[in-house]
Amino acid sequence: MNSIETVKQIIIEILKLGSSGQTMKAESHLLGAYAELDSMAVISLVKKLEDHFGFEVEDDEINGQVFETLGTLSAFVDSKLN
Repeated sequence: MNSIETVKQIIIEILKLGSSGQTMKAESHLLGAYAELDSMAVISLVKKLEDHFGFEVEDDEINGQVFETLGTLSAFVDSKLN
């Protein structure tokens, strides 16, 4: 399963990026690239991903590598679904 488009839409919704978020690609950086992506937004994003996809994320699974790019976050979601 490739969840990248769904993950992108969730990021756009949580960060309230509007149409500017539509330009995100797999290699688009997340952490450090969006001021809106602070610690509270990460928590909201993880919760929304859990609710949408029906999995749970453990605290020790949340790290900078997972949130480095749209592609790495999407790959993480895909790994939780398999």
